[in-house]
Amino acid sequence: MKKDFQTIDEVSIAEIEAILELTKDIKKNRARYVETLKGKSLGLIFQKPSNRTRVSFEIGMVQLGGYALYLGPKEIGMGGRESIKDVACVLSRYLNCIVARTFKHEDVVELAKYAQVPVINGLSDLAHPCQAMADIFTIKEKYGKFKGITLAYIGDGNNVLNSLMLAAIKVGMNVRIATPNGYEPNQKIYWMAKGLAKKSGSKLELSNDPKEAARGADVVYADVWVSMGQENETKKRLKEFKSFQINDALMKLTKKGSSVMHCLPAHRGQEITDSVIDSKSSIVYDQAENRLHVQKAILVRLLK
Repeated sequence: MKKDFQTIDEVSIAEIEAILELTKDIKKNRARYVETLKGKSLGLIFQKPSNRTRVSFEIGMVQLGGYALYLGPKEIGMGGRESIKDVACVLSRYLNCIVARTFKHEDVVELAKYAQVPVINGLSDLAHPCQAMADIFTIKEKYGKFKGITLAYIGDGNNVLNSLMLAAIKVGMNVRIATPNGYEPNQKIYWMAKGLAKKSGSKLELSNDPKEAARGADVVYADVWVSMGQENETKKRLKEFKSFQINDALMKLTKKGSSVMHCLPAHRGQEITDSVIDSKSSIVYDQAENRLHVQKAILVRLLK
């Protein structure tokens, strides 16, 4: 495995499969791994608040026998109070691995450039690779396969979609994306996924029609319409995303036995209704739990 885990496009299909297999074993046989990373240390450099990312990495490292240290904005001030290079060089003397949750993806790249230890992208404005790995693991866990499964992502073409699109296409799923006009995924990543789809035999479709995306889909995926740092766009976004809500009417268009996913936090009543996220179709909490298991697998692959 490469030194770092920054984006899905840098992870080979073989490595994705290896992480998924290890995740399955770690989840099933937790006791087997209680001393796997004994004596190892993990630093969490967070510029943004977090629930799942922080807790899953901290608890995951502890469950592997290691130690985790949270370093919030006030402790580090990375890129402001202290240069990214200095942070990377100093922390490399203390830690065995770093998780960075940043506003700018460039900060993750620069941190990894100077760090002498692995750097994991815990979220940036471009990518959310750990979330994507947990998502595809959850789908495989639910359906037992990737081939023939159609994933419909409806909403904002954001960092979550950028990573999820690549991960799903790499493992052979079909992906349909529906966003409002002007909110499509990163163009470079989309065309990269298009190229990968030709190799994997997957179908990748992009439109501005949520009903078309949902029709006959096995999995429907939602994320917030207004992400952290976009609060000044709230009024505009709520208006433009209004018809992209995951609700009971939209779910009736999906395949029988379909599932609903959301990376959380959810703005209930906006991108998804209570009746959908709390329904029997929802596997939202499964995918949240699987962040823990997948990230443990990634840590083991990087540090063992």
